[in-house]
Amino acid sequence: MRSDAIKKGPNRAPARAMLRATGLDDEAIGKPLVAVVHTWSNVSPCNLNLRDLANDVAEGIRAAGGTPIEFNTIAVTDGIAMGTPGMRASLVSREVIADSIELVVDGHSLDAMVVLCGCDKTIPAAAMALARLDIPGVALYGGSIGHGTLDGKSITVQDVFEAVGAHGAGKLSDKALKKIETRACPGAGACGGQYTANTMAMVLTALGLSPLGLNDIPATHPDKPEAARRCGALVMECLAKARTPRQVMTREAFINASRLVAATAGSTNAALHLLAIASEACVKLDLEDFNAASEQTPVIADLMPAGRYSAVEMFEAGGIAAIANQLRRANMLVDTPTVTGRSLFEELDDAPPAQVEHDLVYPVDAPIKPRGGYAILYGNLAPQGCILKLAGLGGGGFEGTARVFESEEAAFAAVQGDRIKKHDFIVIRNEGPAGGPGMREMLGVTAALIGRGLGDDVALMTDGRFSGATRGFMVGHVAPEAVRGGPIALLRDGDRIVIDAKARTLSTDADLEARRSDWSAPPPRVTRGALAKYAKLVGSASSGAVTHGSTPYRWRAP
Repeated sequence: MRSDAIKKGPNRAPARAMLRATGLDDEAIGKPLVAVVHTWSNVSPCNLNLRDLANDVAEGIRAAGGTPIEFNTIAVTDGIAMGTPGMRASLVSREVIADSIELVVDGHSLDAMVVLCGCDKTIPAAAMALARLDIPGVALYGGSIGHGTLDGKSITVQDVFEAVGAHGAGKLSDKALKKIETRACPGAGACGGQYTANTMAMVLTALGLSPLGLNDIPATHPDKPEAARRCGALVMECLAKARTPRQVMTREAFINASRLVAATAGSTNAALHLLAIASEACVKLDLEDFNAASEQTPVIADLMPAGRYSAVEMFEAGGIAAIANQLRRANMLVDTPTVTGRSLFEELDDAPPAQVEHDLVYPVDAPIKPRGGYAILYGNLAPQGCILKLAGLGGGGFEGTARVFESEEAAFAAVQGDRIKKHDFIVIRNEGPAGGPGMREMLGVTAALIGRGLGDDVALMTDGRFSGATRGFMVGHVAPEAVRGGPIALLRDGDRIVIDAKARTLSTDADLEARRSDWSAPPPRVTRGALAKYAKLVGSASSGAVTHGSTPYRWRAP
């Protein structure tokens, strides 16, 4: 066992003495030591139930002959940090979480691991850590929050963000805004549409890291504790059979994941995170794989933000299995191994039927939309690529006049100050991975545009990101980013910008190169601390915004 390095032989008596102080006896120390990692925090609902689930996982581990070793790591909650300088910490936290899991698991030579995750960056970080360490491991998502209800309609935190825009436009009273605010988030769990958290929880299942169906169970559902106990028992089976994450994280599994994201019109953040996870798993994946998946996969799930239903309603309608089975019948998925030791298709064969009849999942031959919810564009404004969110794009294009802002705050103030008009093309730059630093999400701006009724008449491009709750004509992840001299840095107010979704281009007819001699990189916003270190290390969004090179991680005992 890996843990023999800290517990076996006379020389390890000091380590054993410290383990005894935690309550372990000879029998417990002699068993496999299994990490139970969670991102519990009471700053938001997203991770609020994870400490309780950790106890359930520990029960499963003990019952299967292991000794659980619990520790927690950080979480930065996008829904709270959104629109503030604190949002710069969000993407950075993905790397910190993965690094911290690596350090604790390797620092104590633990034998296996179960990672409990809850919000947007904790989920890809869990997959990155599992792939990097490649020891027997299982991931479990804490579950979606229940949706709120207002006037007979399901609402989520997305409605609150959009209500802020409507309030700023004078369309919503203080009282009405407060009513939406107090009803949108009823308890524990991550944001309740097919936003980033639920998109990435689905990805964990597609990659084979989570047992089919367990991530679908909402946070407060009575079946969630048993799901956690099952994961505790399962990780011991993985340890006994030497089943490790990279054995299931095949290239085919990544393509399956990208197709499921497309079929559910999921968060564009999935592309960024899947590229980062693939880098840790040493799997070849690039932006073109996402475009192919979106072109070839129709939208068949009627889910928020563009659709009508929440993640809890998706669970009632059969969860990811209902969607995956539709794609499977159309030969749009490949059978792949999973953490359970059974293949994806074997798991789908045994998936339980829907609990409630919903008109939520459509057949592939009669889809909601004929192609997935995003496209990868290039062109003279994005030589390394960018992501276009197609929700509501209509004819597949947009042409507008540039309104250039150097930060999210400046753009938000312009929207709320009624200074953005029809046919404007908002440009928010210096918000990329290095320039932000941290590649903030622009949900405050995009939601304000929707709330003001400009969602169909204004486009936005940025070297930052979008929330999974974003809708409208939005282009994110523009690369190279402005601070590293990307063409977006050379745009000026009044330039003509064109989105052509069919030609897959984001372009301008402005003579950008004639302006390059006048450009110099802005001074860094942060000069010390975690954000400054991240800005120096981080790569392009087009390769996942990771902070390391391509050399595979290898741990070797001394």
